Amino acid sequence: MSIGEMRHRITIQRITPTINENGFESEISQDFKTVCASVKKLHGKEYFAAKAVQAENTVKFTIRYIAGIDQTMKILFQGKAYNITSIDNIKYKKRYIEIQAMEVVTDG
Repeated sequence: MSIGEMRHRITIQRITPTINENGFESEISQDFKTVCASVKKLHGKEYFAAKAVQAENTVKFTIRYIAGIDQTMKILFQGKAYNITSIDNIKYKKRYIEIQAMEVVTDG
């Protein structure tokens, strides 16, 4: 992968459960890292596999390796939030991570 492909800025956020002043549990998003990424929509076999489980708003982010990323986190990209669905340490080399994430759709 060339460094020129990683031209998009994304923010990875950690979700922390807290208790609000009324005693109810809520979630707070805290920035974990802001990094450069390659961003691609799924296509071909990947798209049809995602569509089969109603996950057609899935995007693939490729970033340099960062320890500590897990599926409880979310990604902010161009004003939209994405829940992480899978993380792949490409060829276990700890050089790049491929993250598939599904767009959070808010009903309003």
